[in-house]
Amino acid sequence: MASKVRTCINSEIGKLEAVLIHTPGSEVENMTPDNAERSLYSDILNLQIALKEFRQLKGVLNVVSSTFEVKTLLQEILEDNNVKTGLVKDVCSLEGITDAQSHLLSSEADLLARQLIEGVALEKNTLTRYLSNERFLLKPLHNLFFTRDAAMGMNEDVLIGKMASGVRKRESLIMKAIFKYHPLFEASVIDPMHPGGGRLPDESVYIEGGDFLVVKEDVFIVGTGTRTSTQGIDFIIENLQNRKNGVYHVIVQELPSSPESFIHLDMVFTILDVDTCMVYKPIILESNKHHTIKITIEGGRVTRIAEYTNILEALKTLGIRLKSVSCGGDVDSWIQEREQWHSGANFLAFEPGKVIGYARNSNTVEELYKNGFEVIASDEIIKGKVNPSDFNKCVITIEGSELARGGGGARCMTMPVRRAEVRW
Repeated sequence: MASKVRTCINSEIGKLEAVLIHTPGSEVENMTPDNAERSLYSDILNLQIALKEFRQLKGVLNVVSSTFEVKTLLQEILEDNNVKTGLVKDVCSLEGITDAQSHLLSSEADLLARQLIEGVALEKNTLTRYLSNERFLLKPLHNLFFTRDAAMGMNEDVLIGKMASGVRKRESLIMKAIFKYHPLFEASVIDPMHPGGGRLPDESVYIEGGDFLVVKEDVFIVGTGTRTSTQGIDFIIENLQNRKNGVYHVIVQELPSSPESFIHLDMVFTILDVDTCMVYKPIILESNKHHTIKITIEGGRVTRIAEYTNILEALKTLGIRLKSVSCGGDVDSWIQEREQWHSGANFLAFEPGKVIGYARNSNTVEELYKNGFEVIASDEIIKGKVNPSDFNKCVITIEGSELARGGGGARCMTMPVRRAEVRW
């Protein structure tokens, strides 16, 4: 790959050419049962097991794509004093710790990168701090290894996530700084926190990457629920309107507010190939109260809003016909529910028909096998015993006994920066 990476995401399935990940570190362990829920976890993770599993994902990605670590990129941009000063100022302002600004700025780039990710302990040097139940002045970013949410490719733009929870907002600042200042990337950044035109940010706007799918260069599917608001989707539509030329379609899928496994659209729907998708049937295909709406934008304005039975029916009107594969299989609704809970519908495609997911969801993997996907263990790829290029369709499985408990799968843990175009 050339030294510069021009961001371009025109599909969910095009050959993956560059991807951002974050290998989980001590920030994951700096959590207790008392603060796990506040940190958006339902349980605390064993870092050593999670690392073993994550290395399988990273090992496969290193074979099939160019892989970049967020912490490394962050450290590199922090070598620039102007970037360092601006980012620290933004972080301290966001988190209400302006008195810590000079301390953070005194750190070298490598230490500061760790501090911004792993947190800074609260020094008990005042009565208020002594009596505080907080352990950290700057809280660890427990969720950063889910790189999908804080930034997302939208054609040649990078849309910065506006996170629904305060514990994740620093992630967006970090991702914006990387795409704006790292010399590796050529990227046009869209930031809901700075909408331009002299406007103030809309506090009702929330957008997270787990809810945002690019089907084709002119077709997007966006989930709305606890993490992405309807106002956030209106912000996306407004930016498509600003392009003036062309016709764009945004399919909106309402999601339940509970259980927590439905936090994002990609927990119930992902695209696997030009003609295949993974679905959690009770939400995507079976009759329920959650609306599916298609919005058409032409010549810079919304020309049509219409409701459809489900996502697949809406896509058919655009000439896109997808066969559904059922998360958990088609036999037992309890198995479907169990496997969806552990990210059974959350797959990352690194080429059309070639995907990565958790081995633990055995019924989902079996259903893929029945639909023509060869099943390959990640170690076979990493050790060079098997080449994904030798298969038309395959699912590469990684262990997921611990990572899945964090509430996400292979798609959640990857932020694609560039994909090749797809022949539909």
